[in-house]
This record gives sequence, C-alpha cells and structure tokens, in this order.
Amino acid sequence: MMNTHPFITKLLAGQTVQWRTLGEIAKIQRGASPRPISQYLTDDENGVPWIKIGDIAVGEKYVNQTEQKITYEGSLKSRVLKKGDFIMSNSMSYGRPYILNIDGAIHDGWASISDFQEKLNSDFLYYYLASNTVQSYWDSKINSGSVSNLNSEIIKSLQIPIPPLSVQTEIVRILDAFTALTAELTAELSMRQKQYQYYRDFLLSENELAKVGFEWKTLGEVTLSTQNIKWKNQDGLFKYIDLTSVDLQNHTITQTTDIDTDTAPSRAQKLVATDDIIFATTRPTQMRVAVIPQEFDGQIASTGYCVLRADKSQVLPKWIYFNLSANTFKAYLEENQSGSAYPAISDGKVKDFKIPIPPLTHQTKIVAMLDKFDTLTHSITDGLPREIELRRKQYEYYRELLLRFEQ
Repeated sequence: MMNTHPFITKLLAGQTVQWRTLGEIAKIQRGASPRPISQYLTDDENGVPWIKIGDIAVGEKYVNQTEQKITYEGSLKSRVLKKGDFIMSNSMSYGRPYILNIDGAIHDGWASISDFQEKLNSDFLYYYLASNTVQSYWDSKINSGSVSNLNSEIIKSLQIPIPPLSVQTEIVRILDAFTALTAELTAELSMRQKQYQYYRDFLLSENELAKVGFEWKTLGEVTLSTQNIKWKNQDGLFKYIDLTSVDLQNHTITQTTDIDTDTAPSRAQKLVATDDIIFATTRPTQMRVAVIPQEFDGQIASTGYCVLRADKSQVLPKWIYFNLSANTFKAYLEENQSGSAYPAISDGKVKDFKIPIPPLTHQTKIVAMLDKFDTLTHSITDGLPREIELRRKQYEYYRELLLRFEQ
C-alpha cells in the first residue's frame, strides 16, 4: 500500500488510477544473440544497429546510437525493436530502463518492453521504472534465492500505476525540469574540467616554466623513502586503503576497512603519512591518484600503490600530485606499462618519471591556482560535483513522491 502525495491527489481531482502488471499492458521478451556474433557484424551503413550493454552510460535515458551493426540475417536471429520501445538490462546491473531512439536489435543481456496496450506517456513509464520502488522490487526478486537474473516472468509481474494522461504529463514536466537542471550542471562541469586540464598542462609546460627557470628531476630524486609496516609488532586497528578506496573521479579516499595484525590482507603493507601521494600501479592509465589527508596519517595502503613522499626542501606535495594528473604522465604510463589483461607499472618506473622543478615560490603560486580548479571540478564537498549530487538527490526525492500512488 502506497499513500498518494497530496499534490497528486489534487492533480487527480477525483480521477482514478488503474493498476496493471507490466505483462498485461506490454509484450515482454528476452533479447537474443546470433552465434557466433562475429559472423554477423558488419560495417555496412545499411546494417541493423546492434545494441550492447556498453553502448549506454548509467543514467542515460535514451539509446541514440550503437558502436556496431549486424546484418539483416543476424537481426532475424536476434530481437528487433522499434523506436519508442523500452529495453532493460536483465543481468549484472539489472533493471536499468532505456527508451530506444532508434530501431535496432538487442542481445540476450537485455529484455524488451514493447507493444503497449494502455495509454502511457513513455517518459512517465521511464521515470517509474527508474524509481527506487521498482528497483527495490527487482532486488527482492533477485535476492530471493530462486533466480539469478531478472527474467521475463519477474518483469511481467511488476505492478504499474496508470493515472490519466494529463496527470502523467504533469509529473513528467516536473521531473524533466529537475533532470534538465542536472544536465546543465553536468555540461558545465565537463566544460570546467576541460578548462582545468588545459590550464594545468599549460602551467606545467616546459615553455611556460622556462620563464621562471626550472630543472628536470625524476620523482625518485625529489621524494623520500617510505616504510612498510611490521605487523608482528603492532597492536590496534588501522585503516586500510585498498585499490578501490580512491575515487577515480574525485581523487579522494572514499572508503576504507579497519584491519589489525590478524585480519590484514597480504597487500596491506605500506605506511602512509599526511601529504603523501599514492598512485595505483595496477591499471595505471585509470589515473587512480590521491593526496593523503591528515585523517589517514599513519595508516596502511596496499602494495598496489606507489607511495611518493615529497622532499619539501625541493618540491611541494601538490606539485607532484598535479604533475601526476597531467597528460604527459598518462602518455608515459601508456609507453611503460606491461601486461595486457592486467597492465601494471613498477614503483621504480613511476619514480623514473621526470617532472619540472621550478623555485618553491613559483610552485606555491601555481599550486594555489590549480587547487581552485581542482576543487571546482572534483570536490564532493564544495565544487560542482557536490552541486550535481545535491540536485540528483532532490530529483530522486521528488520522483519518489510524485510516483507514489495508492493501490
């Protein structure tokens, strides 16, 4: 039983809300993949768009294009859908709905929702399928222990509210306004990030630094040695920074686990201190880098990180951080990493990377400038990411309220 929000009660003005299962109002089918798919992929512009899970980013609403196409023959062995139909992932990140903006064929990682029998605003249905109510319903079915994926029978069983079209349209208008604001902020963030990257690389460039004078030094020449922990002599708990602890977008430490001498994994070895820079040497081009804040002083990092402790008589910690974030370092990583399935780079190779070292006074000036950009584009407490997160939560709050109908 769900209680209708007073705003919706007023909007309904005595009109009723019908409830139907998704299976009653639409055709639910699982996708299909022609085998072997390599025989059906084509570069022909007249080929049928082949819609894969990776073609659509999380949070997107529409499927607008695909990376690959398959032949007409291949599409006959798949599930062909038309523009306006819905698809939903039925395994892995299950339950994410998307509206097709193209005709295309889907593989067996998708379920299709098509041929609607009731008057439904497609955006209204999208918002309802994306709601926490529906996602919780999928979770309850998947976690029941009897099924391993979101099969068509589960999807058919979902109860859908069908208010009058005028009510659906008004709800869509309100929720569209929230998503448009979030989209504007996201576009501004993208622009600011590009601006930040341009100025960072410009300010750290050889031509620009030549104006004040600098010398090239390896990271090994401007950093101090660090130590590993000796677990047999330790008591108490430590916070453990593993390879998933550093957020790839914001470059901050977001989640750690508490460990002691009995529970520490074998990779929990590296002692870190305030202002150390840690850089993940596994899959290095992901650029997982962070500065150790005061709260993690004396804690433990995985051996999957190279720990760089600045010799502050030569270089500021943030000067190292910004140089590790630059495109020149990423190019160096691409040339020097080894392995294909799990590429990696050694600590020694990281410390062989040369960075420009201008006077400390100039480093201080540039770091202050780049810090402002970094905060704006990456901070989850002060910058645009924080604003976007607040707007997202606001949208989700009103989405749940506006889609709460009495049953």
